[in-house]
Amino acid sequence: MVDHGDVIRRHELTDLEWELLAPYIPRAATGRPRVSDRQAINGIVYKIRTGVSWRDLPERYGPWQTVYTRFRRYALGGVFTRALQQIQAETDAAGDVDWMVQIDSTIVRAHQHAAATGRKGGSTEDEPDDHALGRSRGGLSTKIHLACDGRGRPLAILLIPGQRHDSICAHPLLESIRVPRIGLGRPGRRPDQVIADKAYSSRGFRAYLRKRGIAHTIPERTDQRRHRHNRGRSGGRPPAFDREIYRRRNIVERCFNRLKSVRGIATRYEKTATSYQAAVSLASFLLWARSA
Repeated sequence: MVDHGDVIRRHELTDLEWELLAPYIPRAATGRPRVSDRQAINGIVYKIRTGVSWRDLPERYGPWQTVYTRFRRYALGGVFTRALQQIQAETDAAGDVDWMVQIDSTIVRAHQHAAATGRKGGSTEDEPDDHALGRSRGGLSTKIHLACDGRGRPLAILLIPGQRHDSICAHPLLESIRVPRIGLGRPGRRPDQVIADKAYSSRGFRAYLRKRGIAHTIPERTDQRRHRHNRGRSGGRPPAFDREIYRRRNIVERCFNRLKSVRGIATRYEKTATSYQAAVSLASFLLWARSA
């Protein structure tokens, strides 16, 4: 007979994914029997992939309160972020990270439940005061800024309120790329090249990239081109731009498509930025695991 308890159901972790993630899940102290780690993680993954509320989790994952408590504990402890960094490190050690980095952003609509944070005033070390929520044309939203490698796997994630402009986030997004080294050595932080769209075209960002010795392919905005022409010789030369390299920018768009195929990422249901960041980190980890 088949033991249905061992059947891998849709929206749950495969054996390989669990094998890669398990070392980073904190072990429980001795005490009374509890929901197993894999059972709880499967509940978390099911919730994120389907977008159901915590209360609607199937009973096979145990009490929903237990699964939610584990998720919040892992989110606050940075468990999924560390797992993501480690799988990046192992892939980099194998020479399989493409450092032609693409950056872009996407708007995520916030569900009405995400707006009811119940917390007012005063940010904490782990949670911004605005919870990375803001009002843009589409209503309450969060913007995900993403840097991915040349194979479309997330290297860094930055959450901001939906109304913020992309250009102010380019610098901190690249600074947040930290791929640990296996053994000795500093984390990998400097891309070979950065590809971005016009939203990231600014003199300040180009100067930052030149200072770090990073080649870049970013088209010049029309108003910047007109302003440079109006200044004549003092306007300087136009920035170098390679159309063939720029065609690779669709890689980051495909990465967003894969992330947003996860319903709990495509729509923000989590009230706090910490929880939503953990959900995005877990989904990003699974993208890397599938390429392992």
